[in-house]
Amino acid sequence: MAKIDLQQVVVSFPVYNINARSLKKQFLRAATGGTVVEDANQHVVVNALKNISFSLQDGDRVGLIGHNGSGKSTLLRLLAQIYEPTHGRMLTQGRVSPMLDIMHGIEAEFTGMENIVMRGTILGLTREQIKEKTASIAEFSGLGDYLSMPLRTYSSGMMVRLAFAISTSIEPDILLIDEVFGAGDAGFMEKARQKMISLLEQSNIVVMATHSDELIHEFCNKALLLENGQVKYLGSVEKALAIYHGH
Repeated sequence: MAKIDLQQVVVSFPVYNINARSLKKQFLRAATGGTVVEDANQHVVVNALKNISFSLQDGDRVGLIGHNGSGKSTLLRLLAQIYEPTHGRMLTQGRVSPMLDIMHGIEAEFTGMENIVMRGTILGLTREQIKEKTASIAEFSGLGDYLSMPLRTYSSGMMVRLAFAISTSIEPDILLIDEVFGAGDAGFMEKARQKMISLLEQSNIVVMATHSDELIHEFCNKALLLENGQVKYLGSVEKALAIYHGH
């Protein structure tokens, strides 16, 4: 059983060496999309997420939508436990597997096989699990003998294929996705899409950030609309997209 429960969660980032009354503050507000305020010590603080409350259960497939700077990436990183709440409470039950940056942990000087071990370790796989999955990762990547060569000899498309093959070898309870669809070259696209569908079906809870209405309609049964770091709506996909597009 998987569960996500957030109650009045705030995520704030202090910014030092900036005069709170300066032009920099105005620029920072525009760049981050969060609310820029002064704390009691006259420090500039960016409130990236403000009073976020929602609960997700088994079977929830949530499309995370909102304009750039609305807080989508911050929320995904909060759920992935990369960020911690400044205030409020967050509870997660189940194995959380973030697919936020599939190139994270990929090293150009290491071979493909060495990168499978390194990236697999970052994803939380044990040595034994990595060993069990290596053959299927290699087959899915389609890179053959290139797996024994350093990644600096790869094309960008080959690197993405390897990173995607490793990242989708996980078996998550809670899957977090940030614009992963569309990875790789055209010949790899359909294969990658089918792999992602399989991964979505295996996961108990999915939270997927995307700008594609089509993907949200296809894969999600709920949508969460963020605006200025706050939940504007959580519910039906149709209503969330209508509000988002101003219909």
